[in-house]
Amino acid sequence: MVDDDSLNDFQRQPDFPGSSSPAYFASVPAPGRMRIGIISAGKVGTVLGSALRAAGHQVIGAYARSAASRERLEAMLPGVPAVDIPEIVERSELVVLAIPTASIEPLVEQVAQQGLWRPGQIVVHTAGRVGGAVLAPAARCGALCLAIHPAMSFTGTSLDVARLRSCFFAVTAPAPLQPIGHALAAELGGESVVVAEADRPAYHLAVRHTARHVGAVVEQSMQLLVSLGIESPGDLLRSLAESALQRALGTSGEQLANLSADVGSGGDATYVQIAADLEREDPAFAHLARVYRALEE
Repeated sequence: MVDDDSLNDFQRQPDFPGSSSPAYFASVPAPGRMRIGIISAGKVGTVLGSALRAAGHQVIGAYARSAASRERLEAMLPGVPAVDIPEIVERSELVVLAIPTASIEPLVEQVAQQGLWRPGQIVVHTAGRVGGAVLAPAARCGALCLAIHPAMSFTGTSLDVARLRSCFFAVTAPAPLQPIGHALAAELGGESVVVAEADRPAYHLAVRHTARHVGAVVEQSMQLLVSLGIESPGDLLRSLAESALQRALGTSGEQLANLSADVGSGGDATYVQIAADLEREDPAFAHLARVYRALEE
């Protein structure tokens, strides 16, 4: 699931111990030479850090508060130390904020109050629902602020690093900073698309809708097959699911418009119709019918 709120090892602390202007670009290090700090060592942060290090950057440290995040840091970024947030910000030319959405703005504001953000420093957050506005306290200090959301589900393992090569990144930033976002996406192995600040909520709805409902439908089908005594339901459904997904992803804009019209007119494509068919076929499918009725809401 694409879920930035899965990084639950981050806990905001009340106190820390201890722009788009073209002039700022003079202080941006050449590609492959940036010192990068990761806040925090969750599933997303460690995977992006691993990919950036493989691209030639130096990961100077990561914030890892919990035992689980420290173990993940050791596995994904061996040799990278767990350090406090102020040290990460002070030593990094690029700071990656891979933390829950609600935590981003308060953290950025606290760092600003400590006077740690500096002109020319790149600050990136990976949340999907919000754009660059939540980084305003850092931007006021002269930092170059971007929102770059990877549209994929993360396991926090090395498998994700390979999957980044087929991942799209939603970049939200002022026009002068968008090339930084595109360059970072390319170094991570993926492609990028610009999403306007005002469009981030709709974008996030689209990717979360896909992640949640595709997974839910497959899980329900697997449960049904298990109830029939089939021991490897995933193997049975894999080819079907992959071909159906490829067919859906190949649908043109005109075809999507026609499909929307069919659904709106109460045709066979509606979730309610699918639910009714399931109920008629067998009362045992009632739990599946409820899923499809919920999708219609």
